[in-house]
Amino acid sequence: MPHDPLLVAETKSWFIKAANDLRAAAHEFSAVPPLLEDIVFHYQQAAEKAMKGFLTWHSCPFRKTHSLEEIGEQCLAFDQTLKPLVDRAVPLTDYAWKFRYPGEPEEPPVAEAQEALTLAREVYAAILSRLPAEVRP
Repeated sequence: MPHDPLLVAETKSWFIKAANDLRAAAHEFSAVPPLLEDIVFHYQQAAEKAMKGFLTWHSCPFRKTHSLEEIGEQCLAFDQTLKPLVDRAVPLTDYAWKFRYPGEPEEPPVAEAQEALTLAREVYAAILSRLPAEVRP
């Protein structure tokens, strides 16, 4: 039986936005110097949007929050195998605010941004692999 087209479209829209965050961050690495504070922000956003897409697919409401711990815990209700990845992704939450405002450290080190890249891509791919192909961008 085909999936509900509205659910497919809504879920897919989360993954399109997450993919755009991954693309934006990768592009910002090419700036001289790289825009590291924006890069890690986009990686946090990509992980968050992938998790919210997963919850959308499962018709699970979620709060407006950037907490990957909270959103990740909700994801675990549907797939416990995500636990190691969710646990590793939780620290990305800080990038939703850290480095974004005056008075905060100016930017993360390059190595930290590269680690965030690897993790955000892992979160995106792992979650998307658990959903039907029709929701993939």
